[in-house]
Amino acid sequence: MTAPATQAVRRRVTVRGTVQGVGFRPFVHRLATDLSLAGFVSNTASGVLIEVEGPPDRVAGFCDRLATQPPPLATVTGVGFEDLPVSGADGTFTIRSTDRSPGRTLLPPDTATCADCLRDLTDPADRRHRHAFVTCTHCGPRFTIATGMPYDRAVTTMAGFPMCADCAREYGDPLDRRFHAQPVACPGCGPRLRLAPAAGSEVRPARDADALATARALLAAGRIVAVKGLGGYHLACDATDARAVETLRTRKARGGKPFAVMCADLDAVRRIAVLSTPESAALTSPRRPIVLLRRRAEQAGLAPGVCPGSPHLGVMLPYTPVHTLLFGLPGDPPGPRVLVMTSGNRSGEPIVTDDDEALTRLAGLADAWLAHDRPIASPCDDSLLRVRPDGTEQVLRRSRGYVPRPLRLPVPVRPALAVGGDLKNALCLGEGDQAWFGPHIGDMGDLTTLETARRAEEHMRCLTGVAPEVVAADRHPGYHSARWASRLAEHPPVLVQHHHAHIASAMAEHGLDGTAPVIGVAFDGTGYGDDGTVWGGEILLAGYTGHRRLAHLTPAPLPGGDAGVANPCRLALARLWAAGLPWDADLPSVTACGDDELAVLRQQLARGVACVVTSSMGRLFDAVSSLAGVCHRAGYEAQAALELEAAAAAAWGADSSAYAFGFAAGAYDPAPVLRTLIADLRRGVPAAVLAARFHRGVARAVAEICRRARRDTGLATVALSGGVFANALLEEECARLLTDDGFVVLRHGEVPPNDGGLALGQLVVAAHLRQKE
Repeated sequence: MTAPATQAVRRRVTVRGTVQGVGFRPFVHRLATDLSLAGFVSNTASGVLIEVEGPPDRVAGFCDRLATQPPPLATVTGVGFEDLPVSGADGTFTIRSTDRSPGRTLLPPDTATCADCLRDLTDPADRRHRHAFVTCTHCGPRFTIATGMPYDRAVTTMAGFPMCADCAREYGDPLDRRFHAQPVACPGCGPRLRLAPAAGSEVRPARDADALATARALLAAGRIVAVKGLGGYHLACDATDARAVETLRTRKARGGKPFAVMCADLDAVRRIAVLSTPESAALTSPRRPIVLLRRRAEQAGLAPGVCPGSPHLGVMLPYTPVHTLLFGLPGDPPGPRVLVMTSGNRSGEPIVTDDDEALTRLAGLADAWLAHDRPIASPCDDSLLRVRPDGTEQVLRRSRGYVPRPLRLPVPVRPALAVGGDLKNALCLGEGDQAWFGPHIGDMGDLTTLETARRAEEHMRCLTGVAPEVVAADRHPGYHSARWASRLAEHPPVLVQHHHAHIASAMAEHGLDGTAPVIGVAFDGTGYGDDGTVWGGEILLAGYTGHRRLAHLTPAPLPGGDAGVANPCRLALARLWAAGLPWDADLPSVTACGDDELAVLRQQLARGVACVVTSSMGRLFDAVSSLAGVCHRAGYEAQAALELEAAAAAAWGADSSAYAFGFAAGAYDPAPVLRTLIADLRRGVPAAVLAARFHRGVARAVAEICRRARRDTGLATVALSGGVFANALLEEECARLLTDDGFVVLRHGEVPPNDGGLALGQLVVAAHLRQKE
């Protein structure tokens, strides 16, 4: 019972942060009940509202524990208090229905199946034994099922699955871990699994347990199965079956691009990759990202076609009950322990989420579809990261497990939307001191992707409550994303230079307020420059309100423009041409081109036909890859650079030499690098050593240019950004040299260094520019 009114206090508590869909109301209810306090708790559009009444010491203890002992998936960003008149409540504490007043709260990301739910899944005595949708307040879908806010079952894709009596009893029991868990379900109330075979197949349709058993048998037989996950479909096959892997690669027109794999458990991971303790922690975290791991030489039977030419293997663990059941429980017929698990789409298209669309768009790719009847509200591809030697993480694709978790901004911004770029697109919304990335969308090359971007923008607006007053986009005049931004905005969008946005994103991620600029090293494959040429090897003096080009890679022609990127051998010859070096017949790049190709290329370069000028560091990596004899034709983005990094890694510990760039006012010249590399090539120096010396040469050039910039500006903070810094060897070496020389080095962590992080930089730059106006 509550103490008499004269000895009691009543307090209204408002809690902000990620406090919906994480079991926060059940936590509050249990806490208040344990302390014998009266009152209520309710979700609101701004967070959680609590009124609590009882003895002052118990109310104070209650308020303290709200912020210090929240549920596992909750993040409390603010707690407000207001004293109220005592009501003389009778000592009961209740959960009230959701208040749908205007405001904003934060929705948690989707998270992997928790240990408790895995025990339920595998326990024959539990009523959810083998239930493919087991979940509780501590795990399961959130972002991908939410259709609105505040977060309640009625505004999720679970709304169409009425709870059975048993689930309703758990949902209403404050002592049950499924108390007010919105996705709660069981075999009796759905959702349901089904397996649909391809037309003309001998396989019969199946449901639930039979569907899983059939899918596992198909995978073991070398077939390709489309598997519906949290944020879309995957295409799966046995990663140890060379024929199955090549069939999938051919059907998907994948070229030589590496596949990600899903392993049944950590033991299966250790058989194919080298695994450190921090990497194991990343793999088993609730986010369950794809983690780039170093491949083992023997790889325990992994098919060669899984990741040809790459030093790394993208690995993830099961993160849904469907995945766990697909690998099989004890007593099930054996199946593959390592599966290729690649996005369910055709090359260049967004991931498929709709069931009917999957049967059409994945026809000819899959032999069967393992689907379910819970709709996906928002596509959300797998996140991708690598773990650095110091244990820190570098996210390369920020999506499932991260979205829609906000980032704290170092400076407040007006309500704004940034649409990112045309590659690795991800949009970003911001208001006040928070920014929300949308899920990874991909390359904005067709109408399907643009429609996916439009839906993502609408969904993120709905979930965040941001009504943009400012829209930002890349300055490139040909970008689909920029044209889309112009249609979204009431006023012309703020156009932000590509590399300026890269540096601003690193500054914002590290909490810089912009009062002082930084030395920004922006290395990537392409970006529209201030002079109308293609930039990408830039050293900038940059802040939120502007930038100045301090130095750049000496430009060279890019024959064929973007289409020429698929031919590193041509890029190599263009670089030799710009450096005044001959195309001798013994050079690998010359040998890779036929006589007719060489003749056309000479004419192009001499006349400047279909040639754009570029200072891109990414294109220099491509050129050197061919010149060293590593990769002459690229079947996917950055293939030549990735294979050059793989070669360099093989010789990194055996050779510490570095090729030297030339330096002049405002430029650093690779011509001396090319001359020395060719001389080493003719002396029989292995390609791996050539690659390692080039990587070290680039890092030393960065350090030298930053030293010169420090002398000229007095600045000692360097930001490393752009897609080239996804190269682990280069990023580590640059950071080491700069740190040893006394610089503060900003490296990306949760925000991708590539164009997937571009929108954050656009957002803060645009907000500052509009404030100046």
